[in-house]
Amino acid sequence: MDWRDTGILLSARRHGETSAILEVFTAEHGRHMGVLRGGTSRKIAPSLQPGAQLDLTWRARLEDHMGAWTVEPQRSRAASAMSDRLSLAGLNSVVALLSFCLPEREAHPALYARTESLLDLLAERELWPLAYMRWEMALLDEMGFGLDLSACAVTGTNEPLDYVSPRTGRAVSAFGAGDWVARLLPLPPVMLGRGTAPDGEILDALRTTGHFLENRLAPALGDRPLPAARGLFLDRLARQSS
Repeated sequence: MDWRDTGILLSARRHGETSAILEVFTAEHGRHMGVLRGGTSRKIAPSLQPGAQLDLTWRARLEDHMGAWTVEPQRSRAASAMSDRLSLAGLNSVVALLSFCLPEREAHPALYARTESLLDLLAERELWPLAYMRWEMALLDEMGFGLDLSACAVTGTNEPLDYVSPRTGRAVSAFGAGDWVARLLPLPPVMLGRGTAPDGEILDALRTTGHFLENRLAPALGDRPLPAARGLFLDRLARQSS
C-alpha cells in the first residue's frame, strides 16, 4: 500500500530513539498518521513544526497499518507565526481543532483547501482574525453542524437578522426573537459578510461558533473538551481588541 499527497502537519511526537509519529491533514487522504524514521534528526526535525506544508509518501504492508512516511518539506509557516503572538495562537488553534474534529483517513478536500489558504495568510495580521472566523464556520459546516443564516427561523424574512438559535443554528430576526431574546446567541454583521469586521464583532462571532463546537460537535465526538489552544486564541484576540 502506498500513495503520495501534499499535507499540513498537525503534530509530531517522538517515537523510540530516532523516529517520530506525524499526524498530517492531507489533501486527498484526510487526517493520517505514520512513522517518520529519522524524524528527530537535526536535518529534518526543525522542519516538523505544526502548520508546515509537506510533500508526503505513505507506505504500509496493509492498509490498516500505521505505515511509514517519506517527507519532503515544501514550506514552513513557523516564521510567520512566531513573529506575532496572535498568529501563533491562531495557528495552534487551527491544528488542534483539525486533530480534534477530523475522523482519521476520511478525505475533506474543500476543508483542506480552505485550511491551506488560511494558513498562508498567517503573515497578514489584519486579515487573519476574519479569515479564521470564516474558517471556523466552514469547519462546522464540513462536520455537519453548519449554521443557517439565510432567513429568520420564525418569520421567514431575512432582514434584520440579529441572533442565532443555540438549538438549531438558524438565524432569528429582532422581531422574531420576542421573549426568547435572552436565550439567543449573537449574530454580528461580520458573520453575514457585512460591515468592517472589527475585532469585537469577530469575538462575538467566535463565541457563537464556539457554542456549536462545544455543545453540538464535541458531544458527537465523545463529549471531549475543546482544545485549550482555541481558548488561548480567543483570549489573545480579546486583549488585542480591548
